[in-house]
Amino acid sequence: MFASFEEGVRAGVEWLRLGVETLGALVIAVGVLLAIAGLARHALHERGRSFTPIRLAFARYLTLALELQLAADILSTSVAPTWERIGKLAAIAVIRTALNYFLSKEIEQERRQEGVVPSSPEKG
Repeated sequence: MFASFEEGVRAGVEWLRLGVETLGALVIAVGVLLAIAGLARHALHERGRSFTPIRLAFARYLTLALELQLAADILSTSVAPTWERIGKLAAIAVIRTALNYFLSKEIEQERRQEGVVPSSPEKG
């Protein structure tokens, strides 16, 4: 009886993992489509202006997708926690966390550059 319950839990977690992975892929797809639409709009109507807002919006989609993919990896490891899977999860988590960190830093820097109007005090 316990074995069948355990198998049911494993199957449920695997379905949940698949759903979270799919959601992550959909977030990336939506981000790509919106970025393409934004770039097309930019090319047609906003030449000469920075396309940084488009990059920032796309980066937010990528950040969310990275979080979802990490969640899926955690679910996958929780079902069958071998040392090999735990090691792979740790490596993936470090890589994704680093990517997320640098992406967040880039977003922050781009926002500051977009929002800052150059104004230097005049010396007389």
